[in-house]
Amino acid sequence: MSQAMVPFFCASGANFGVDLGACIQDVVNSGQYVLGPQVQAFEASFARYLGVGCAVGVGNGTDALTLALRALGVGPGSRVLTVANAGCYASTAIAQAGAEPLYADVEPRHLTLSPTAVEVALESGPVAAVVLTHLYGQMGEVERIGSICESAGVPMIEDCAQAHGAARGGRKAGAWGRMGCFSFYPTKNLGALGDGGLVATNDRELAERVRALRQYGWRAKYEVVLAGGCNSRLDELQAAVLLAKLHHLDDANAARRAIAQRYNVAFADLPLELPASMNDDYVAHLYVVRTPRRSELQAYLTQHGVACAIHYPVSDHQQPVRVGQSPSLPATEAACAEVLSLPCCPGLSSPQVEQVILAVRGFFRG
Repeated sequence: MSQAMVPFFCASGANFGVDLGACIQDVVNSGQYVLGPQVQAFEASFARYLGVGCAVGVGNGTDALTLALRALGVGPGSRVLTVANAGCYASTAIAQAGAEPLYADVEPRHLTLSPTAVEVALESGPVAAVVLTHLYGQMGEVERIGSICESAGVPMIEDCAQAHGAARGGRKAGAWGRMGCFSFYPTKNLGALGDGGLVATNDRELAERVRALRQYGWRAKYEVVLAGGCNSRLDELQAAVLLAKLHHLDDANAARRAIAQRYNVAFADLPLELPASMNDDYVAHLYVVRTPRRSELQAYLTQHGVACAIHYPVSDHQQPVRVGQSPSLPATEAACAEVLSLPCCPGLSSPQVEQVILAVRGFFRG
């Protein structure tokens, strides 16, 4: 008898044991569904959690990046530096702001933006902003890149969509740059029941600009004072769910990291590249291994009851829609050809984790 499939994402585990129905019913009973007390409470709580002064809820993570760029005045004719191995989300936001993405390579160990590549890129001409993506739950080189950006007078925006709760030296992801942008898509470490996003910052003026831009550019109702506004509001239902789940985020991240640590021990003698950090700067949003035999391994795992995925198979600068700049990004391209994500989420049982381990080891041991 074949084993049941180990899921890639556990919806029940992602709920953190919270009574989401009660959260929703409270909002329904209140009769306030948009930009009400739940949004205000979640914004305040998440800002405290991050250790920043301001947080502004928006419609989704891509909008968070787009509105952060617009709040900084980034627009047509501007170049924004970012990576090309993170699913095209930053590239989409840069395009929505009317700017041009400038791609830099990643460092091979963590697959996040290379500080050396940032230095080279900033010497190539004007750059309006740098988007540093914390990938797979692993924080990028915030200290070095932040210092480089500060010296160059270029704002750094953190893309924290996969790094809720990650920290270095006690300072959370999202609290290092001019702004930190979050997604609350259901599969994120802190996920809603639909789309949601947030911009965090210590700059109150920037926060107010984002707050206006998320609602048509209004300063007051029907009074448009900022160009580039849109309809991108975190709704009350999602905010209520996120507020209830926030209190359990650190425990859920610890559960993710425990699974990742178990994998790292089990796979240490295999010809796989494994996540390099198991410290607080890694919250195991994804457990990603690298192998030149990716297609074979993925097929084998599927046959043996283990769901897996690829994050991400096509780099931004090689997308079919991409026209123009085609830089040489050897580390990025090598990673996109080899990365494979294994199940690593709260709710996976110990036997399910063992099933993943046995399947991976079985592939390499034959």
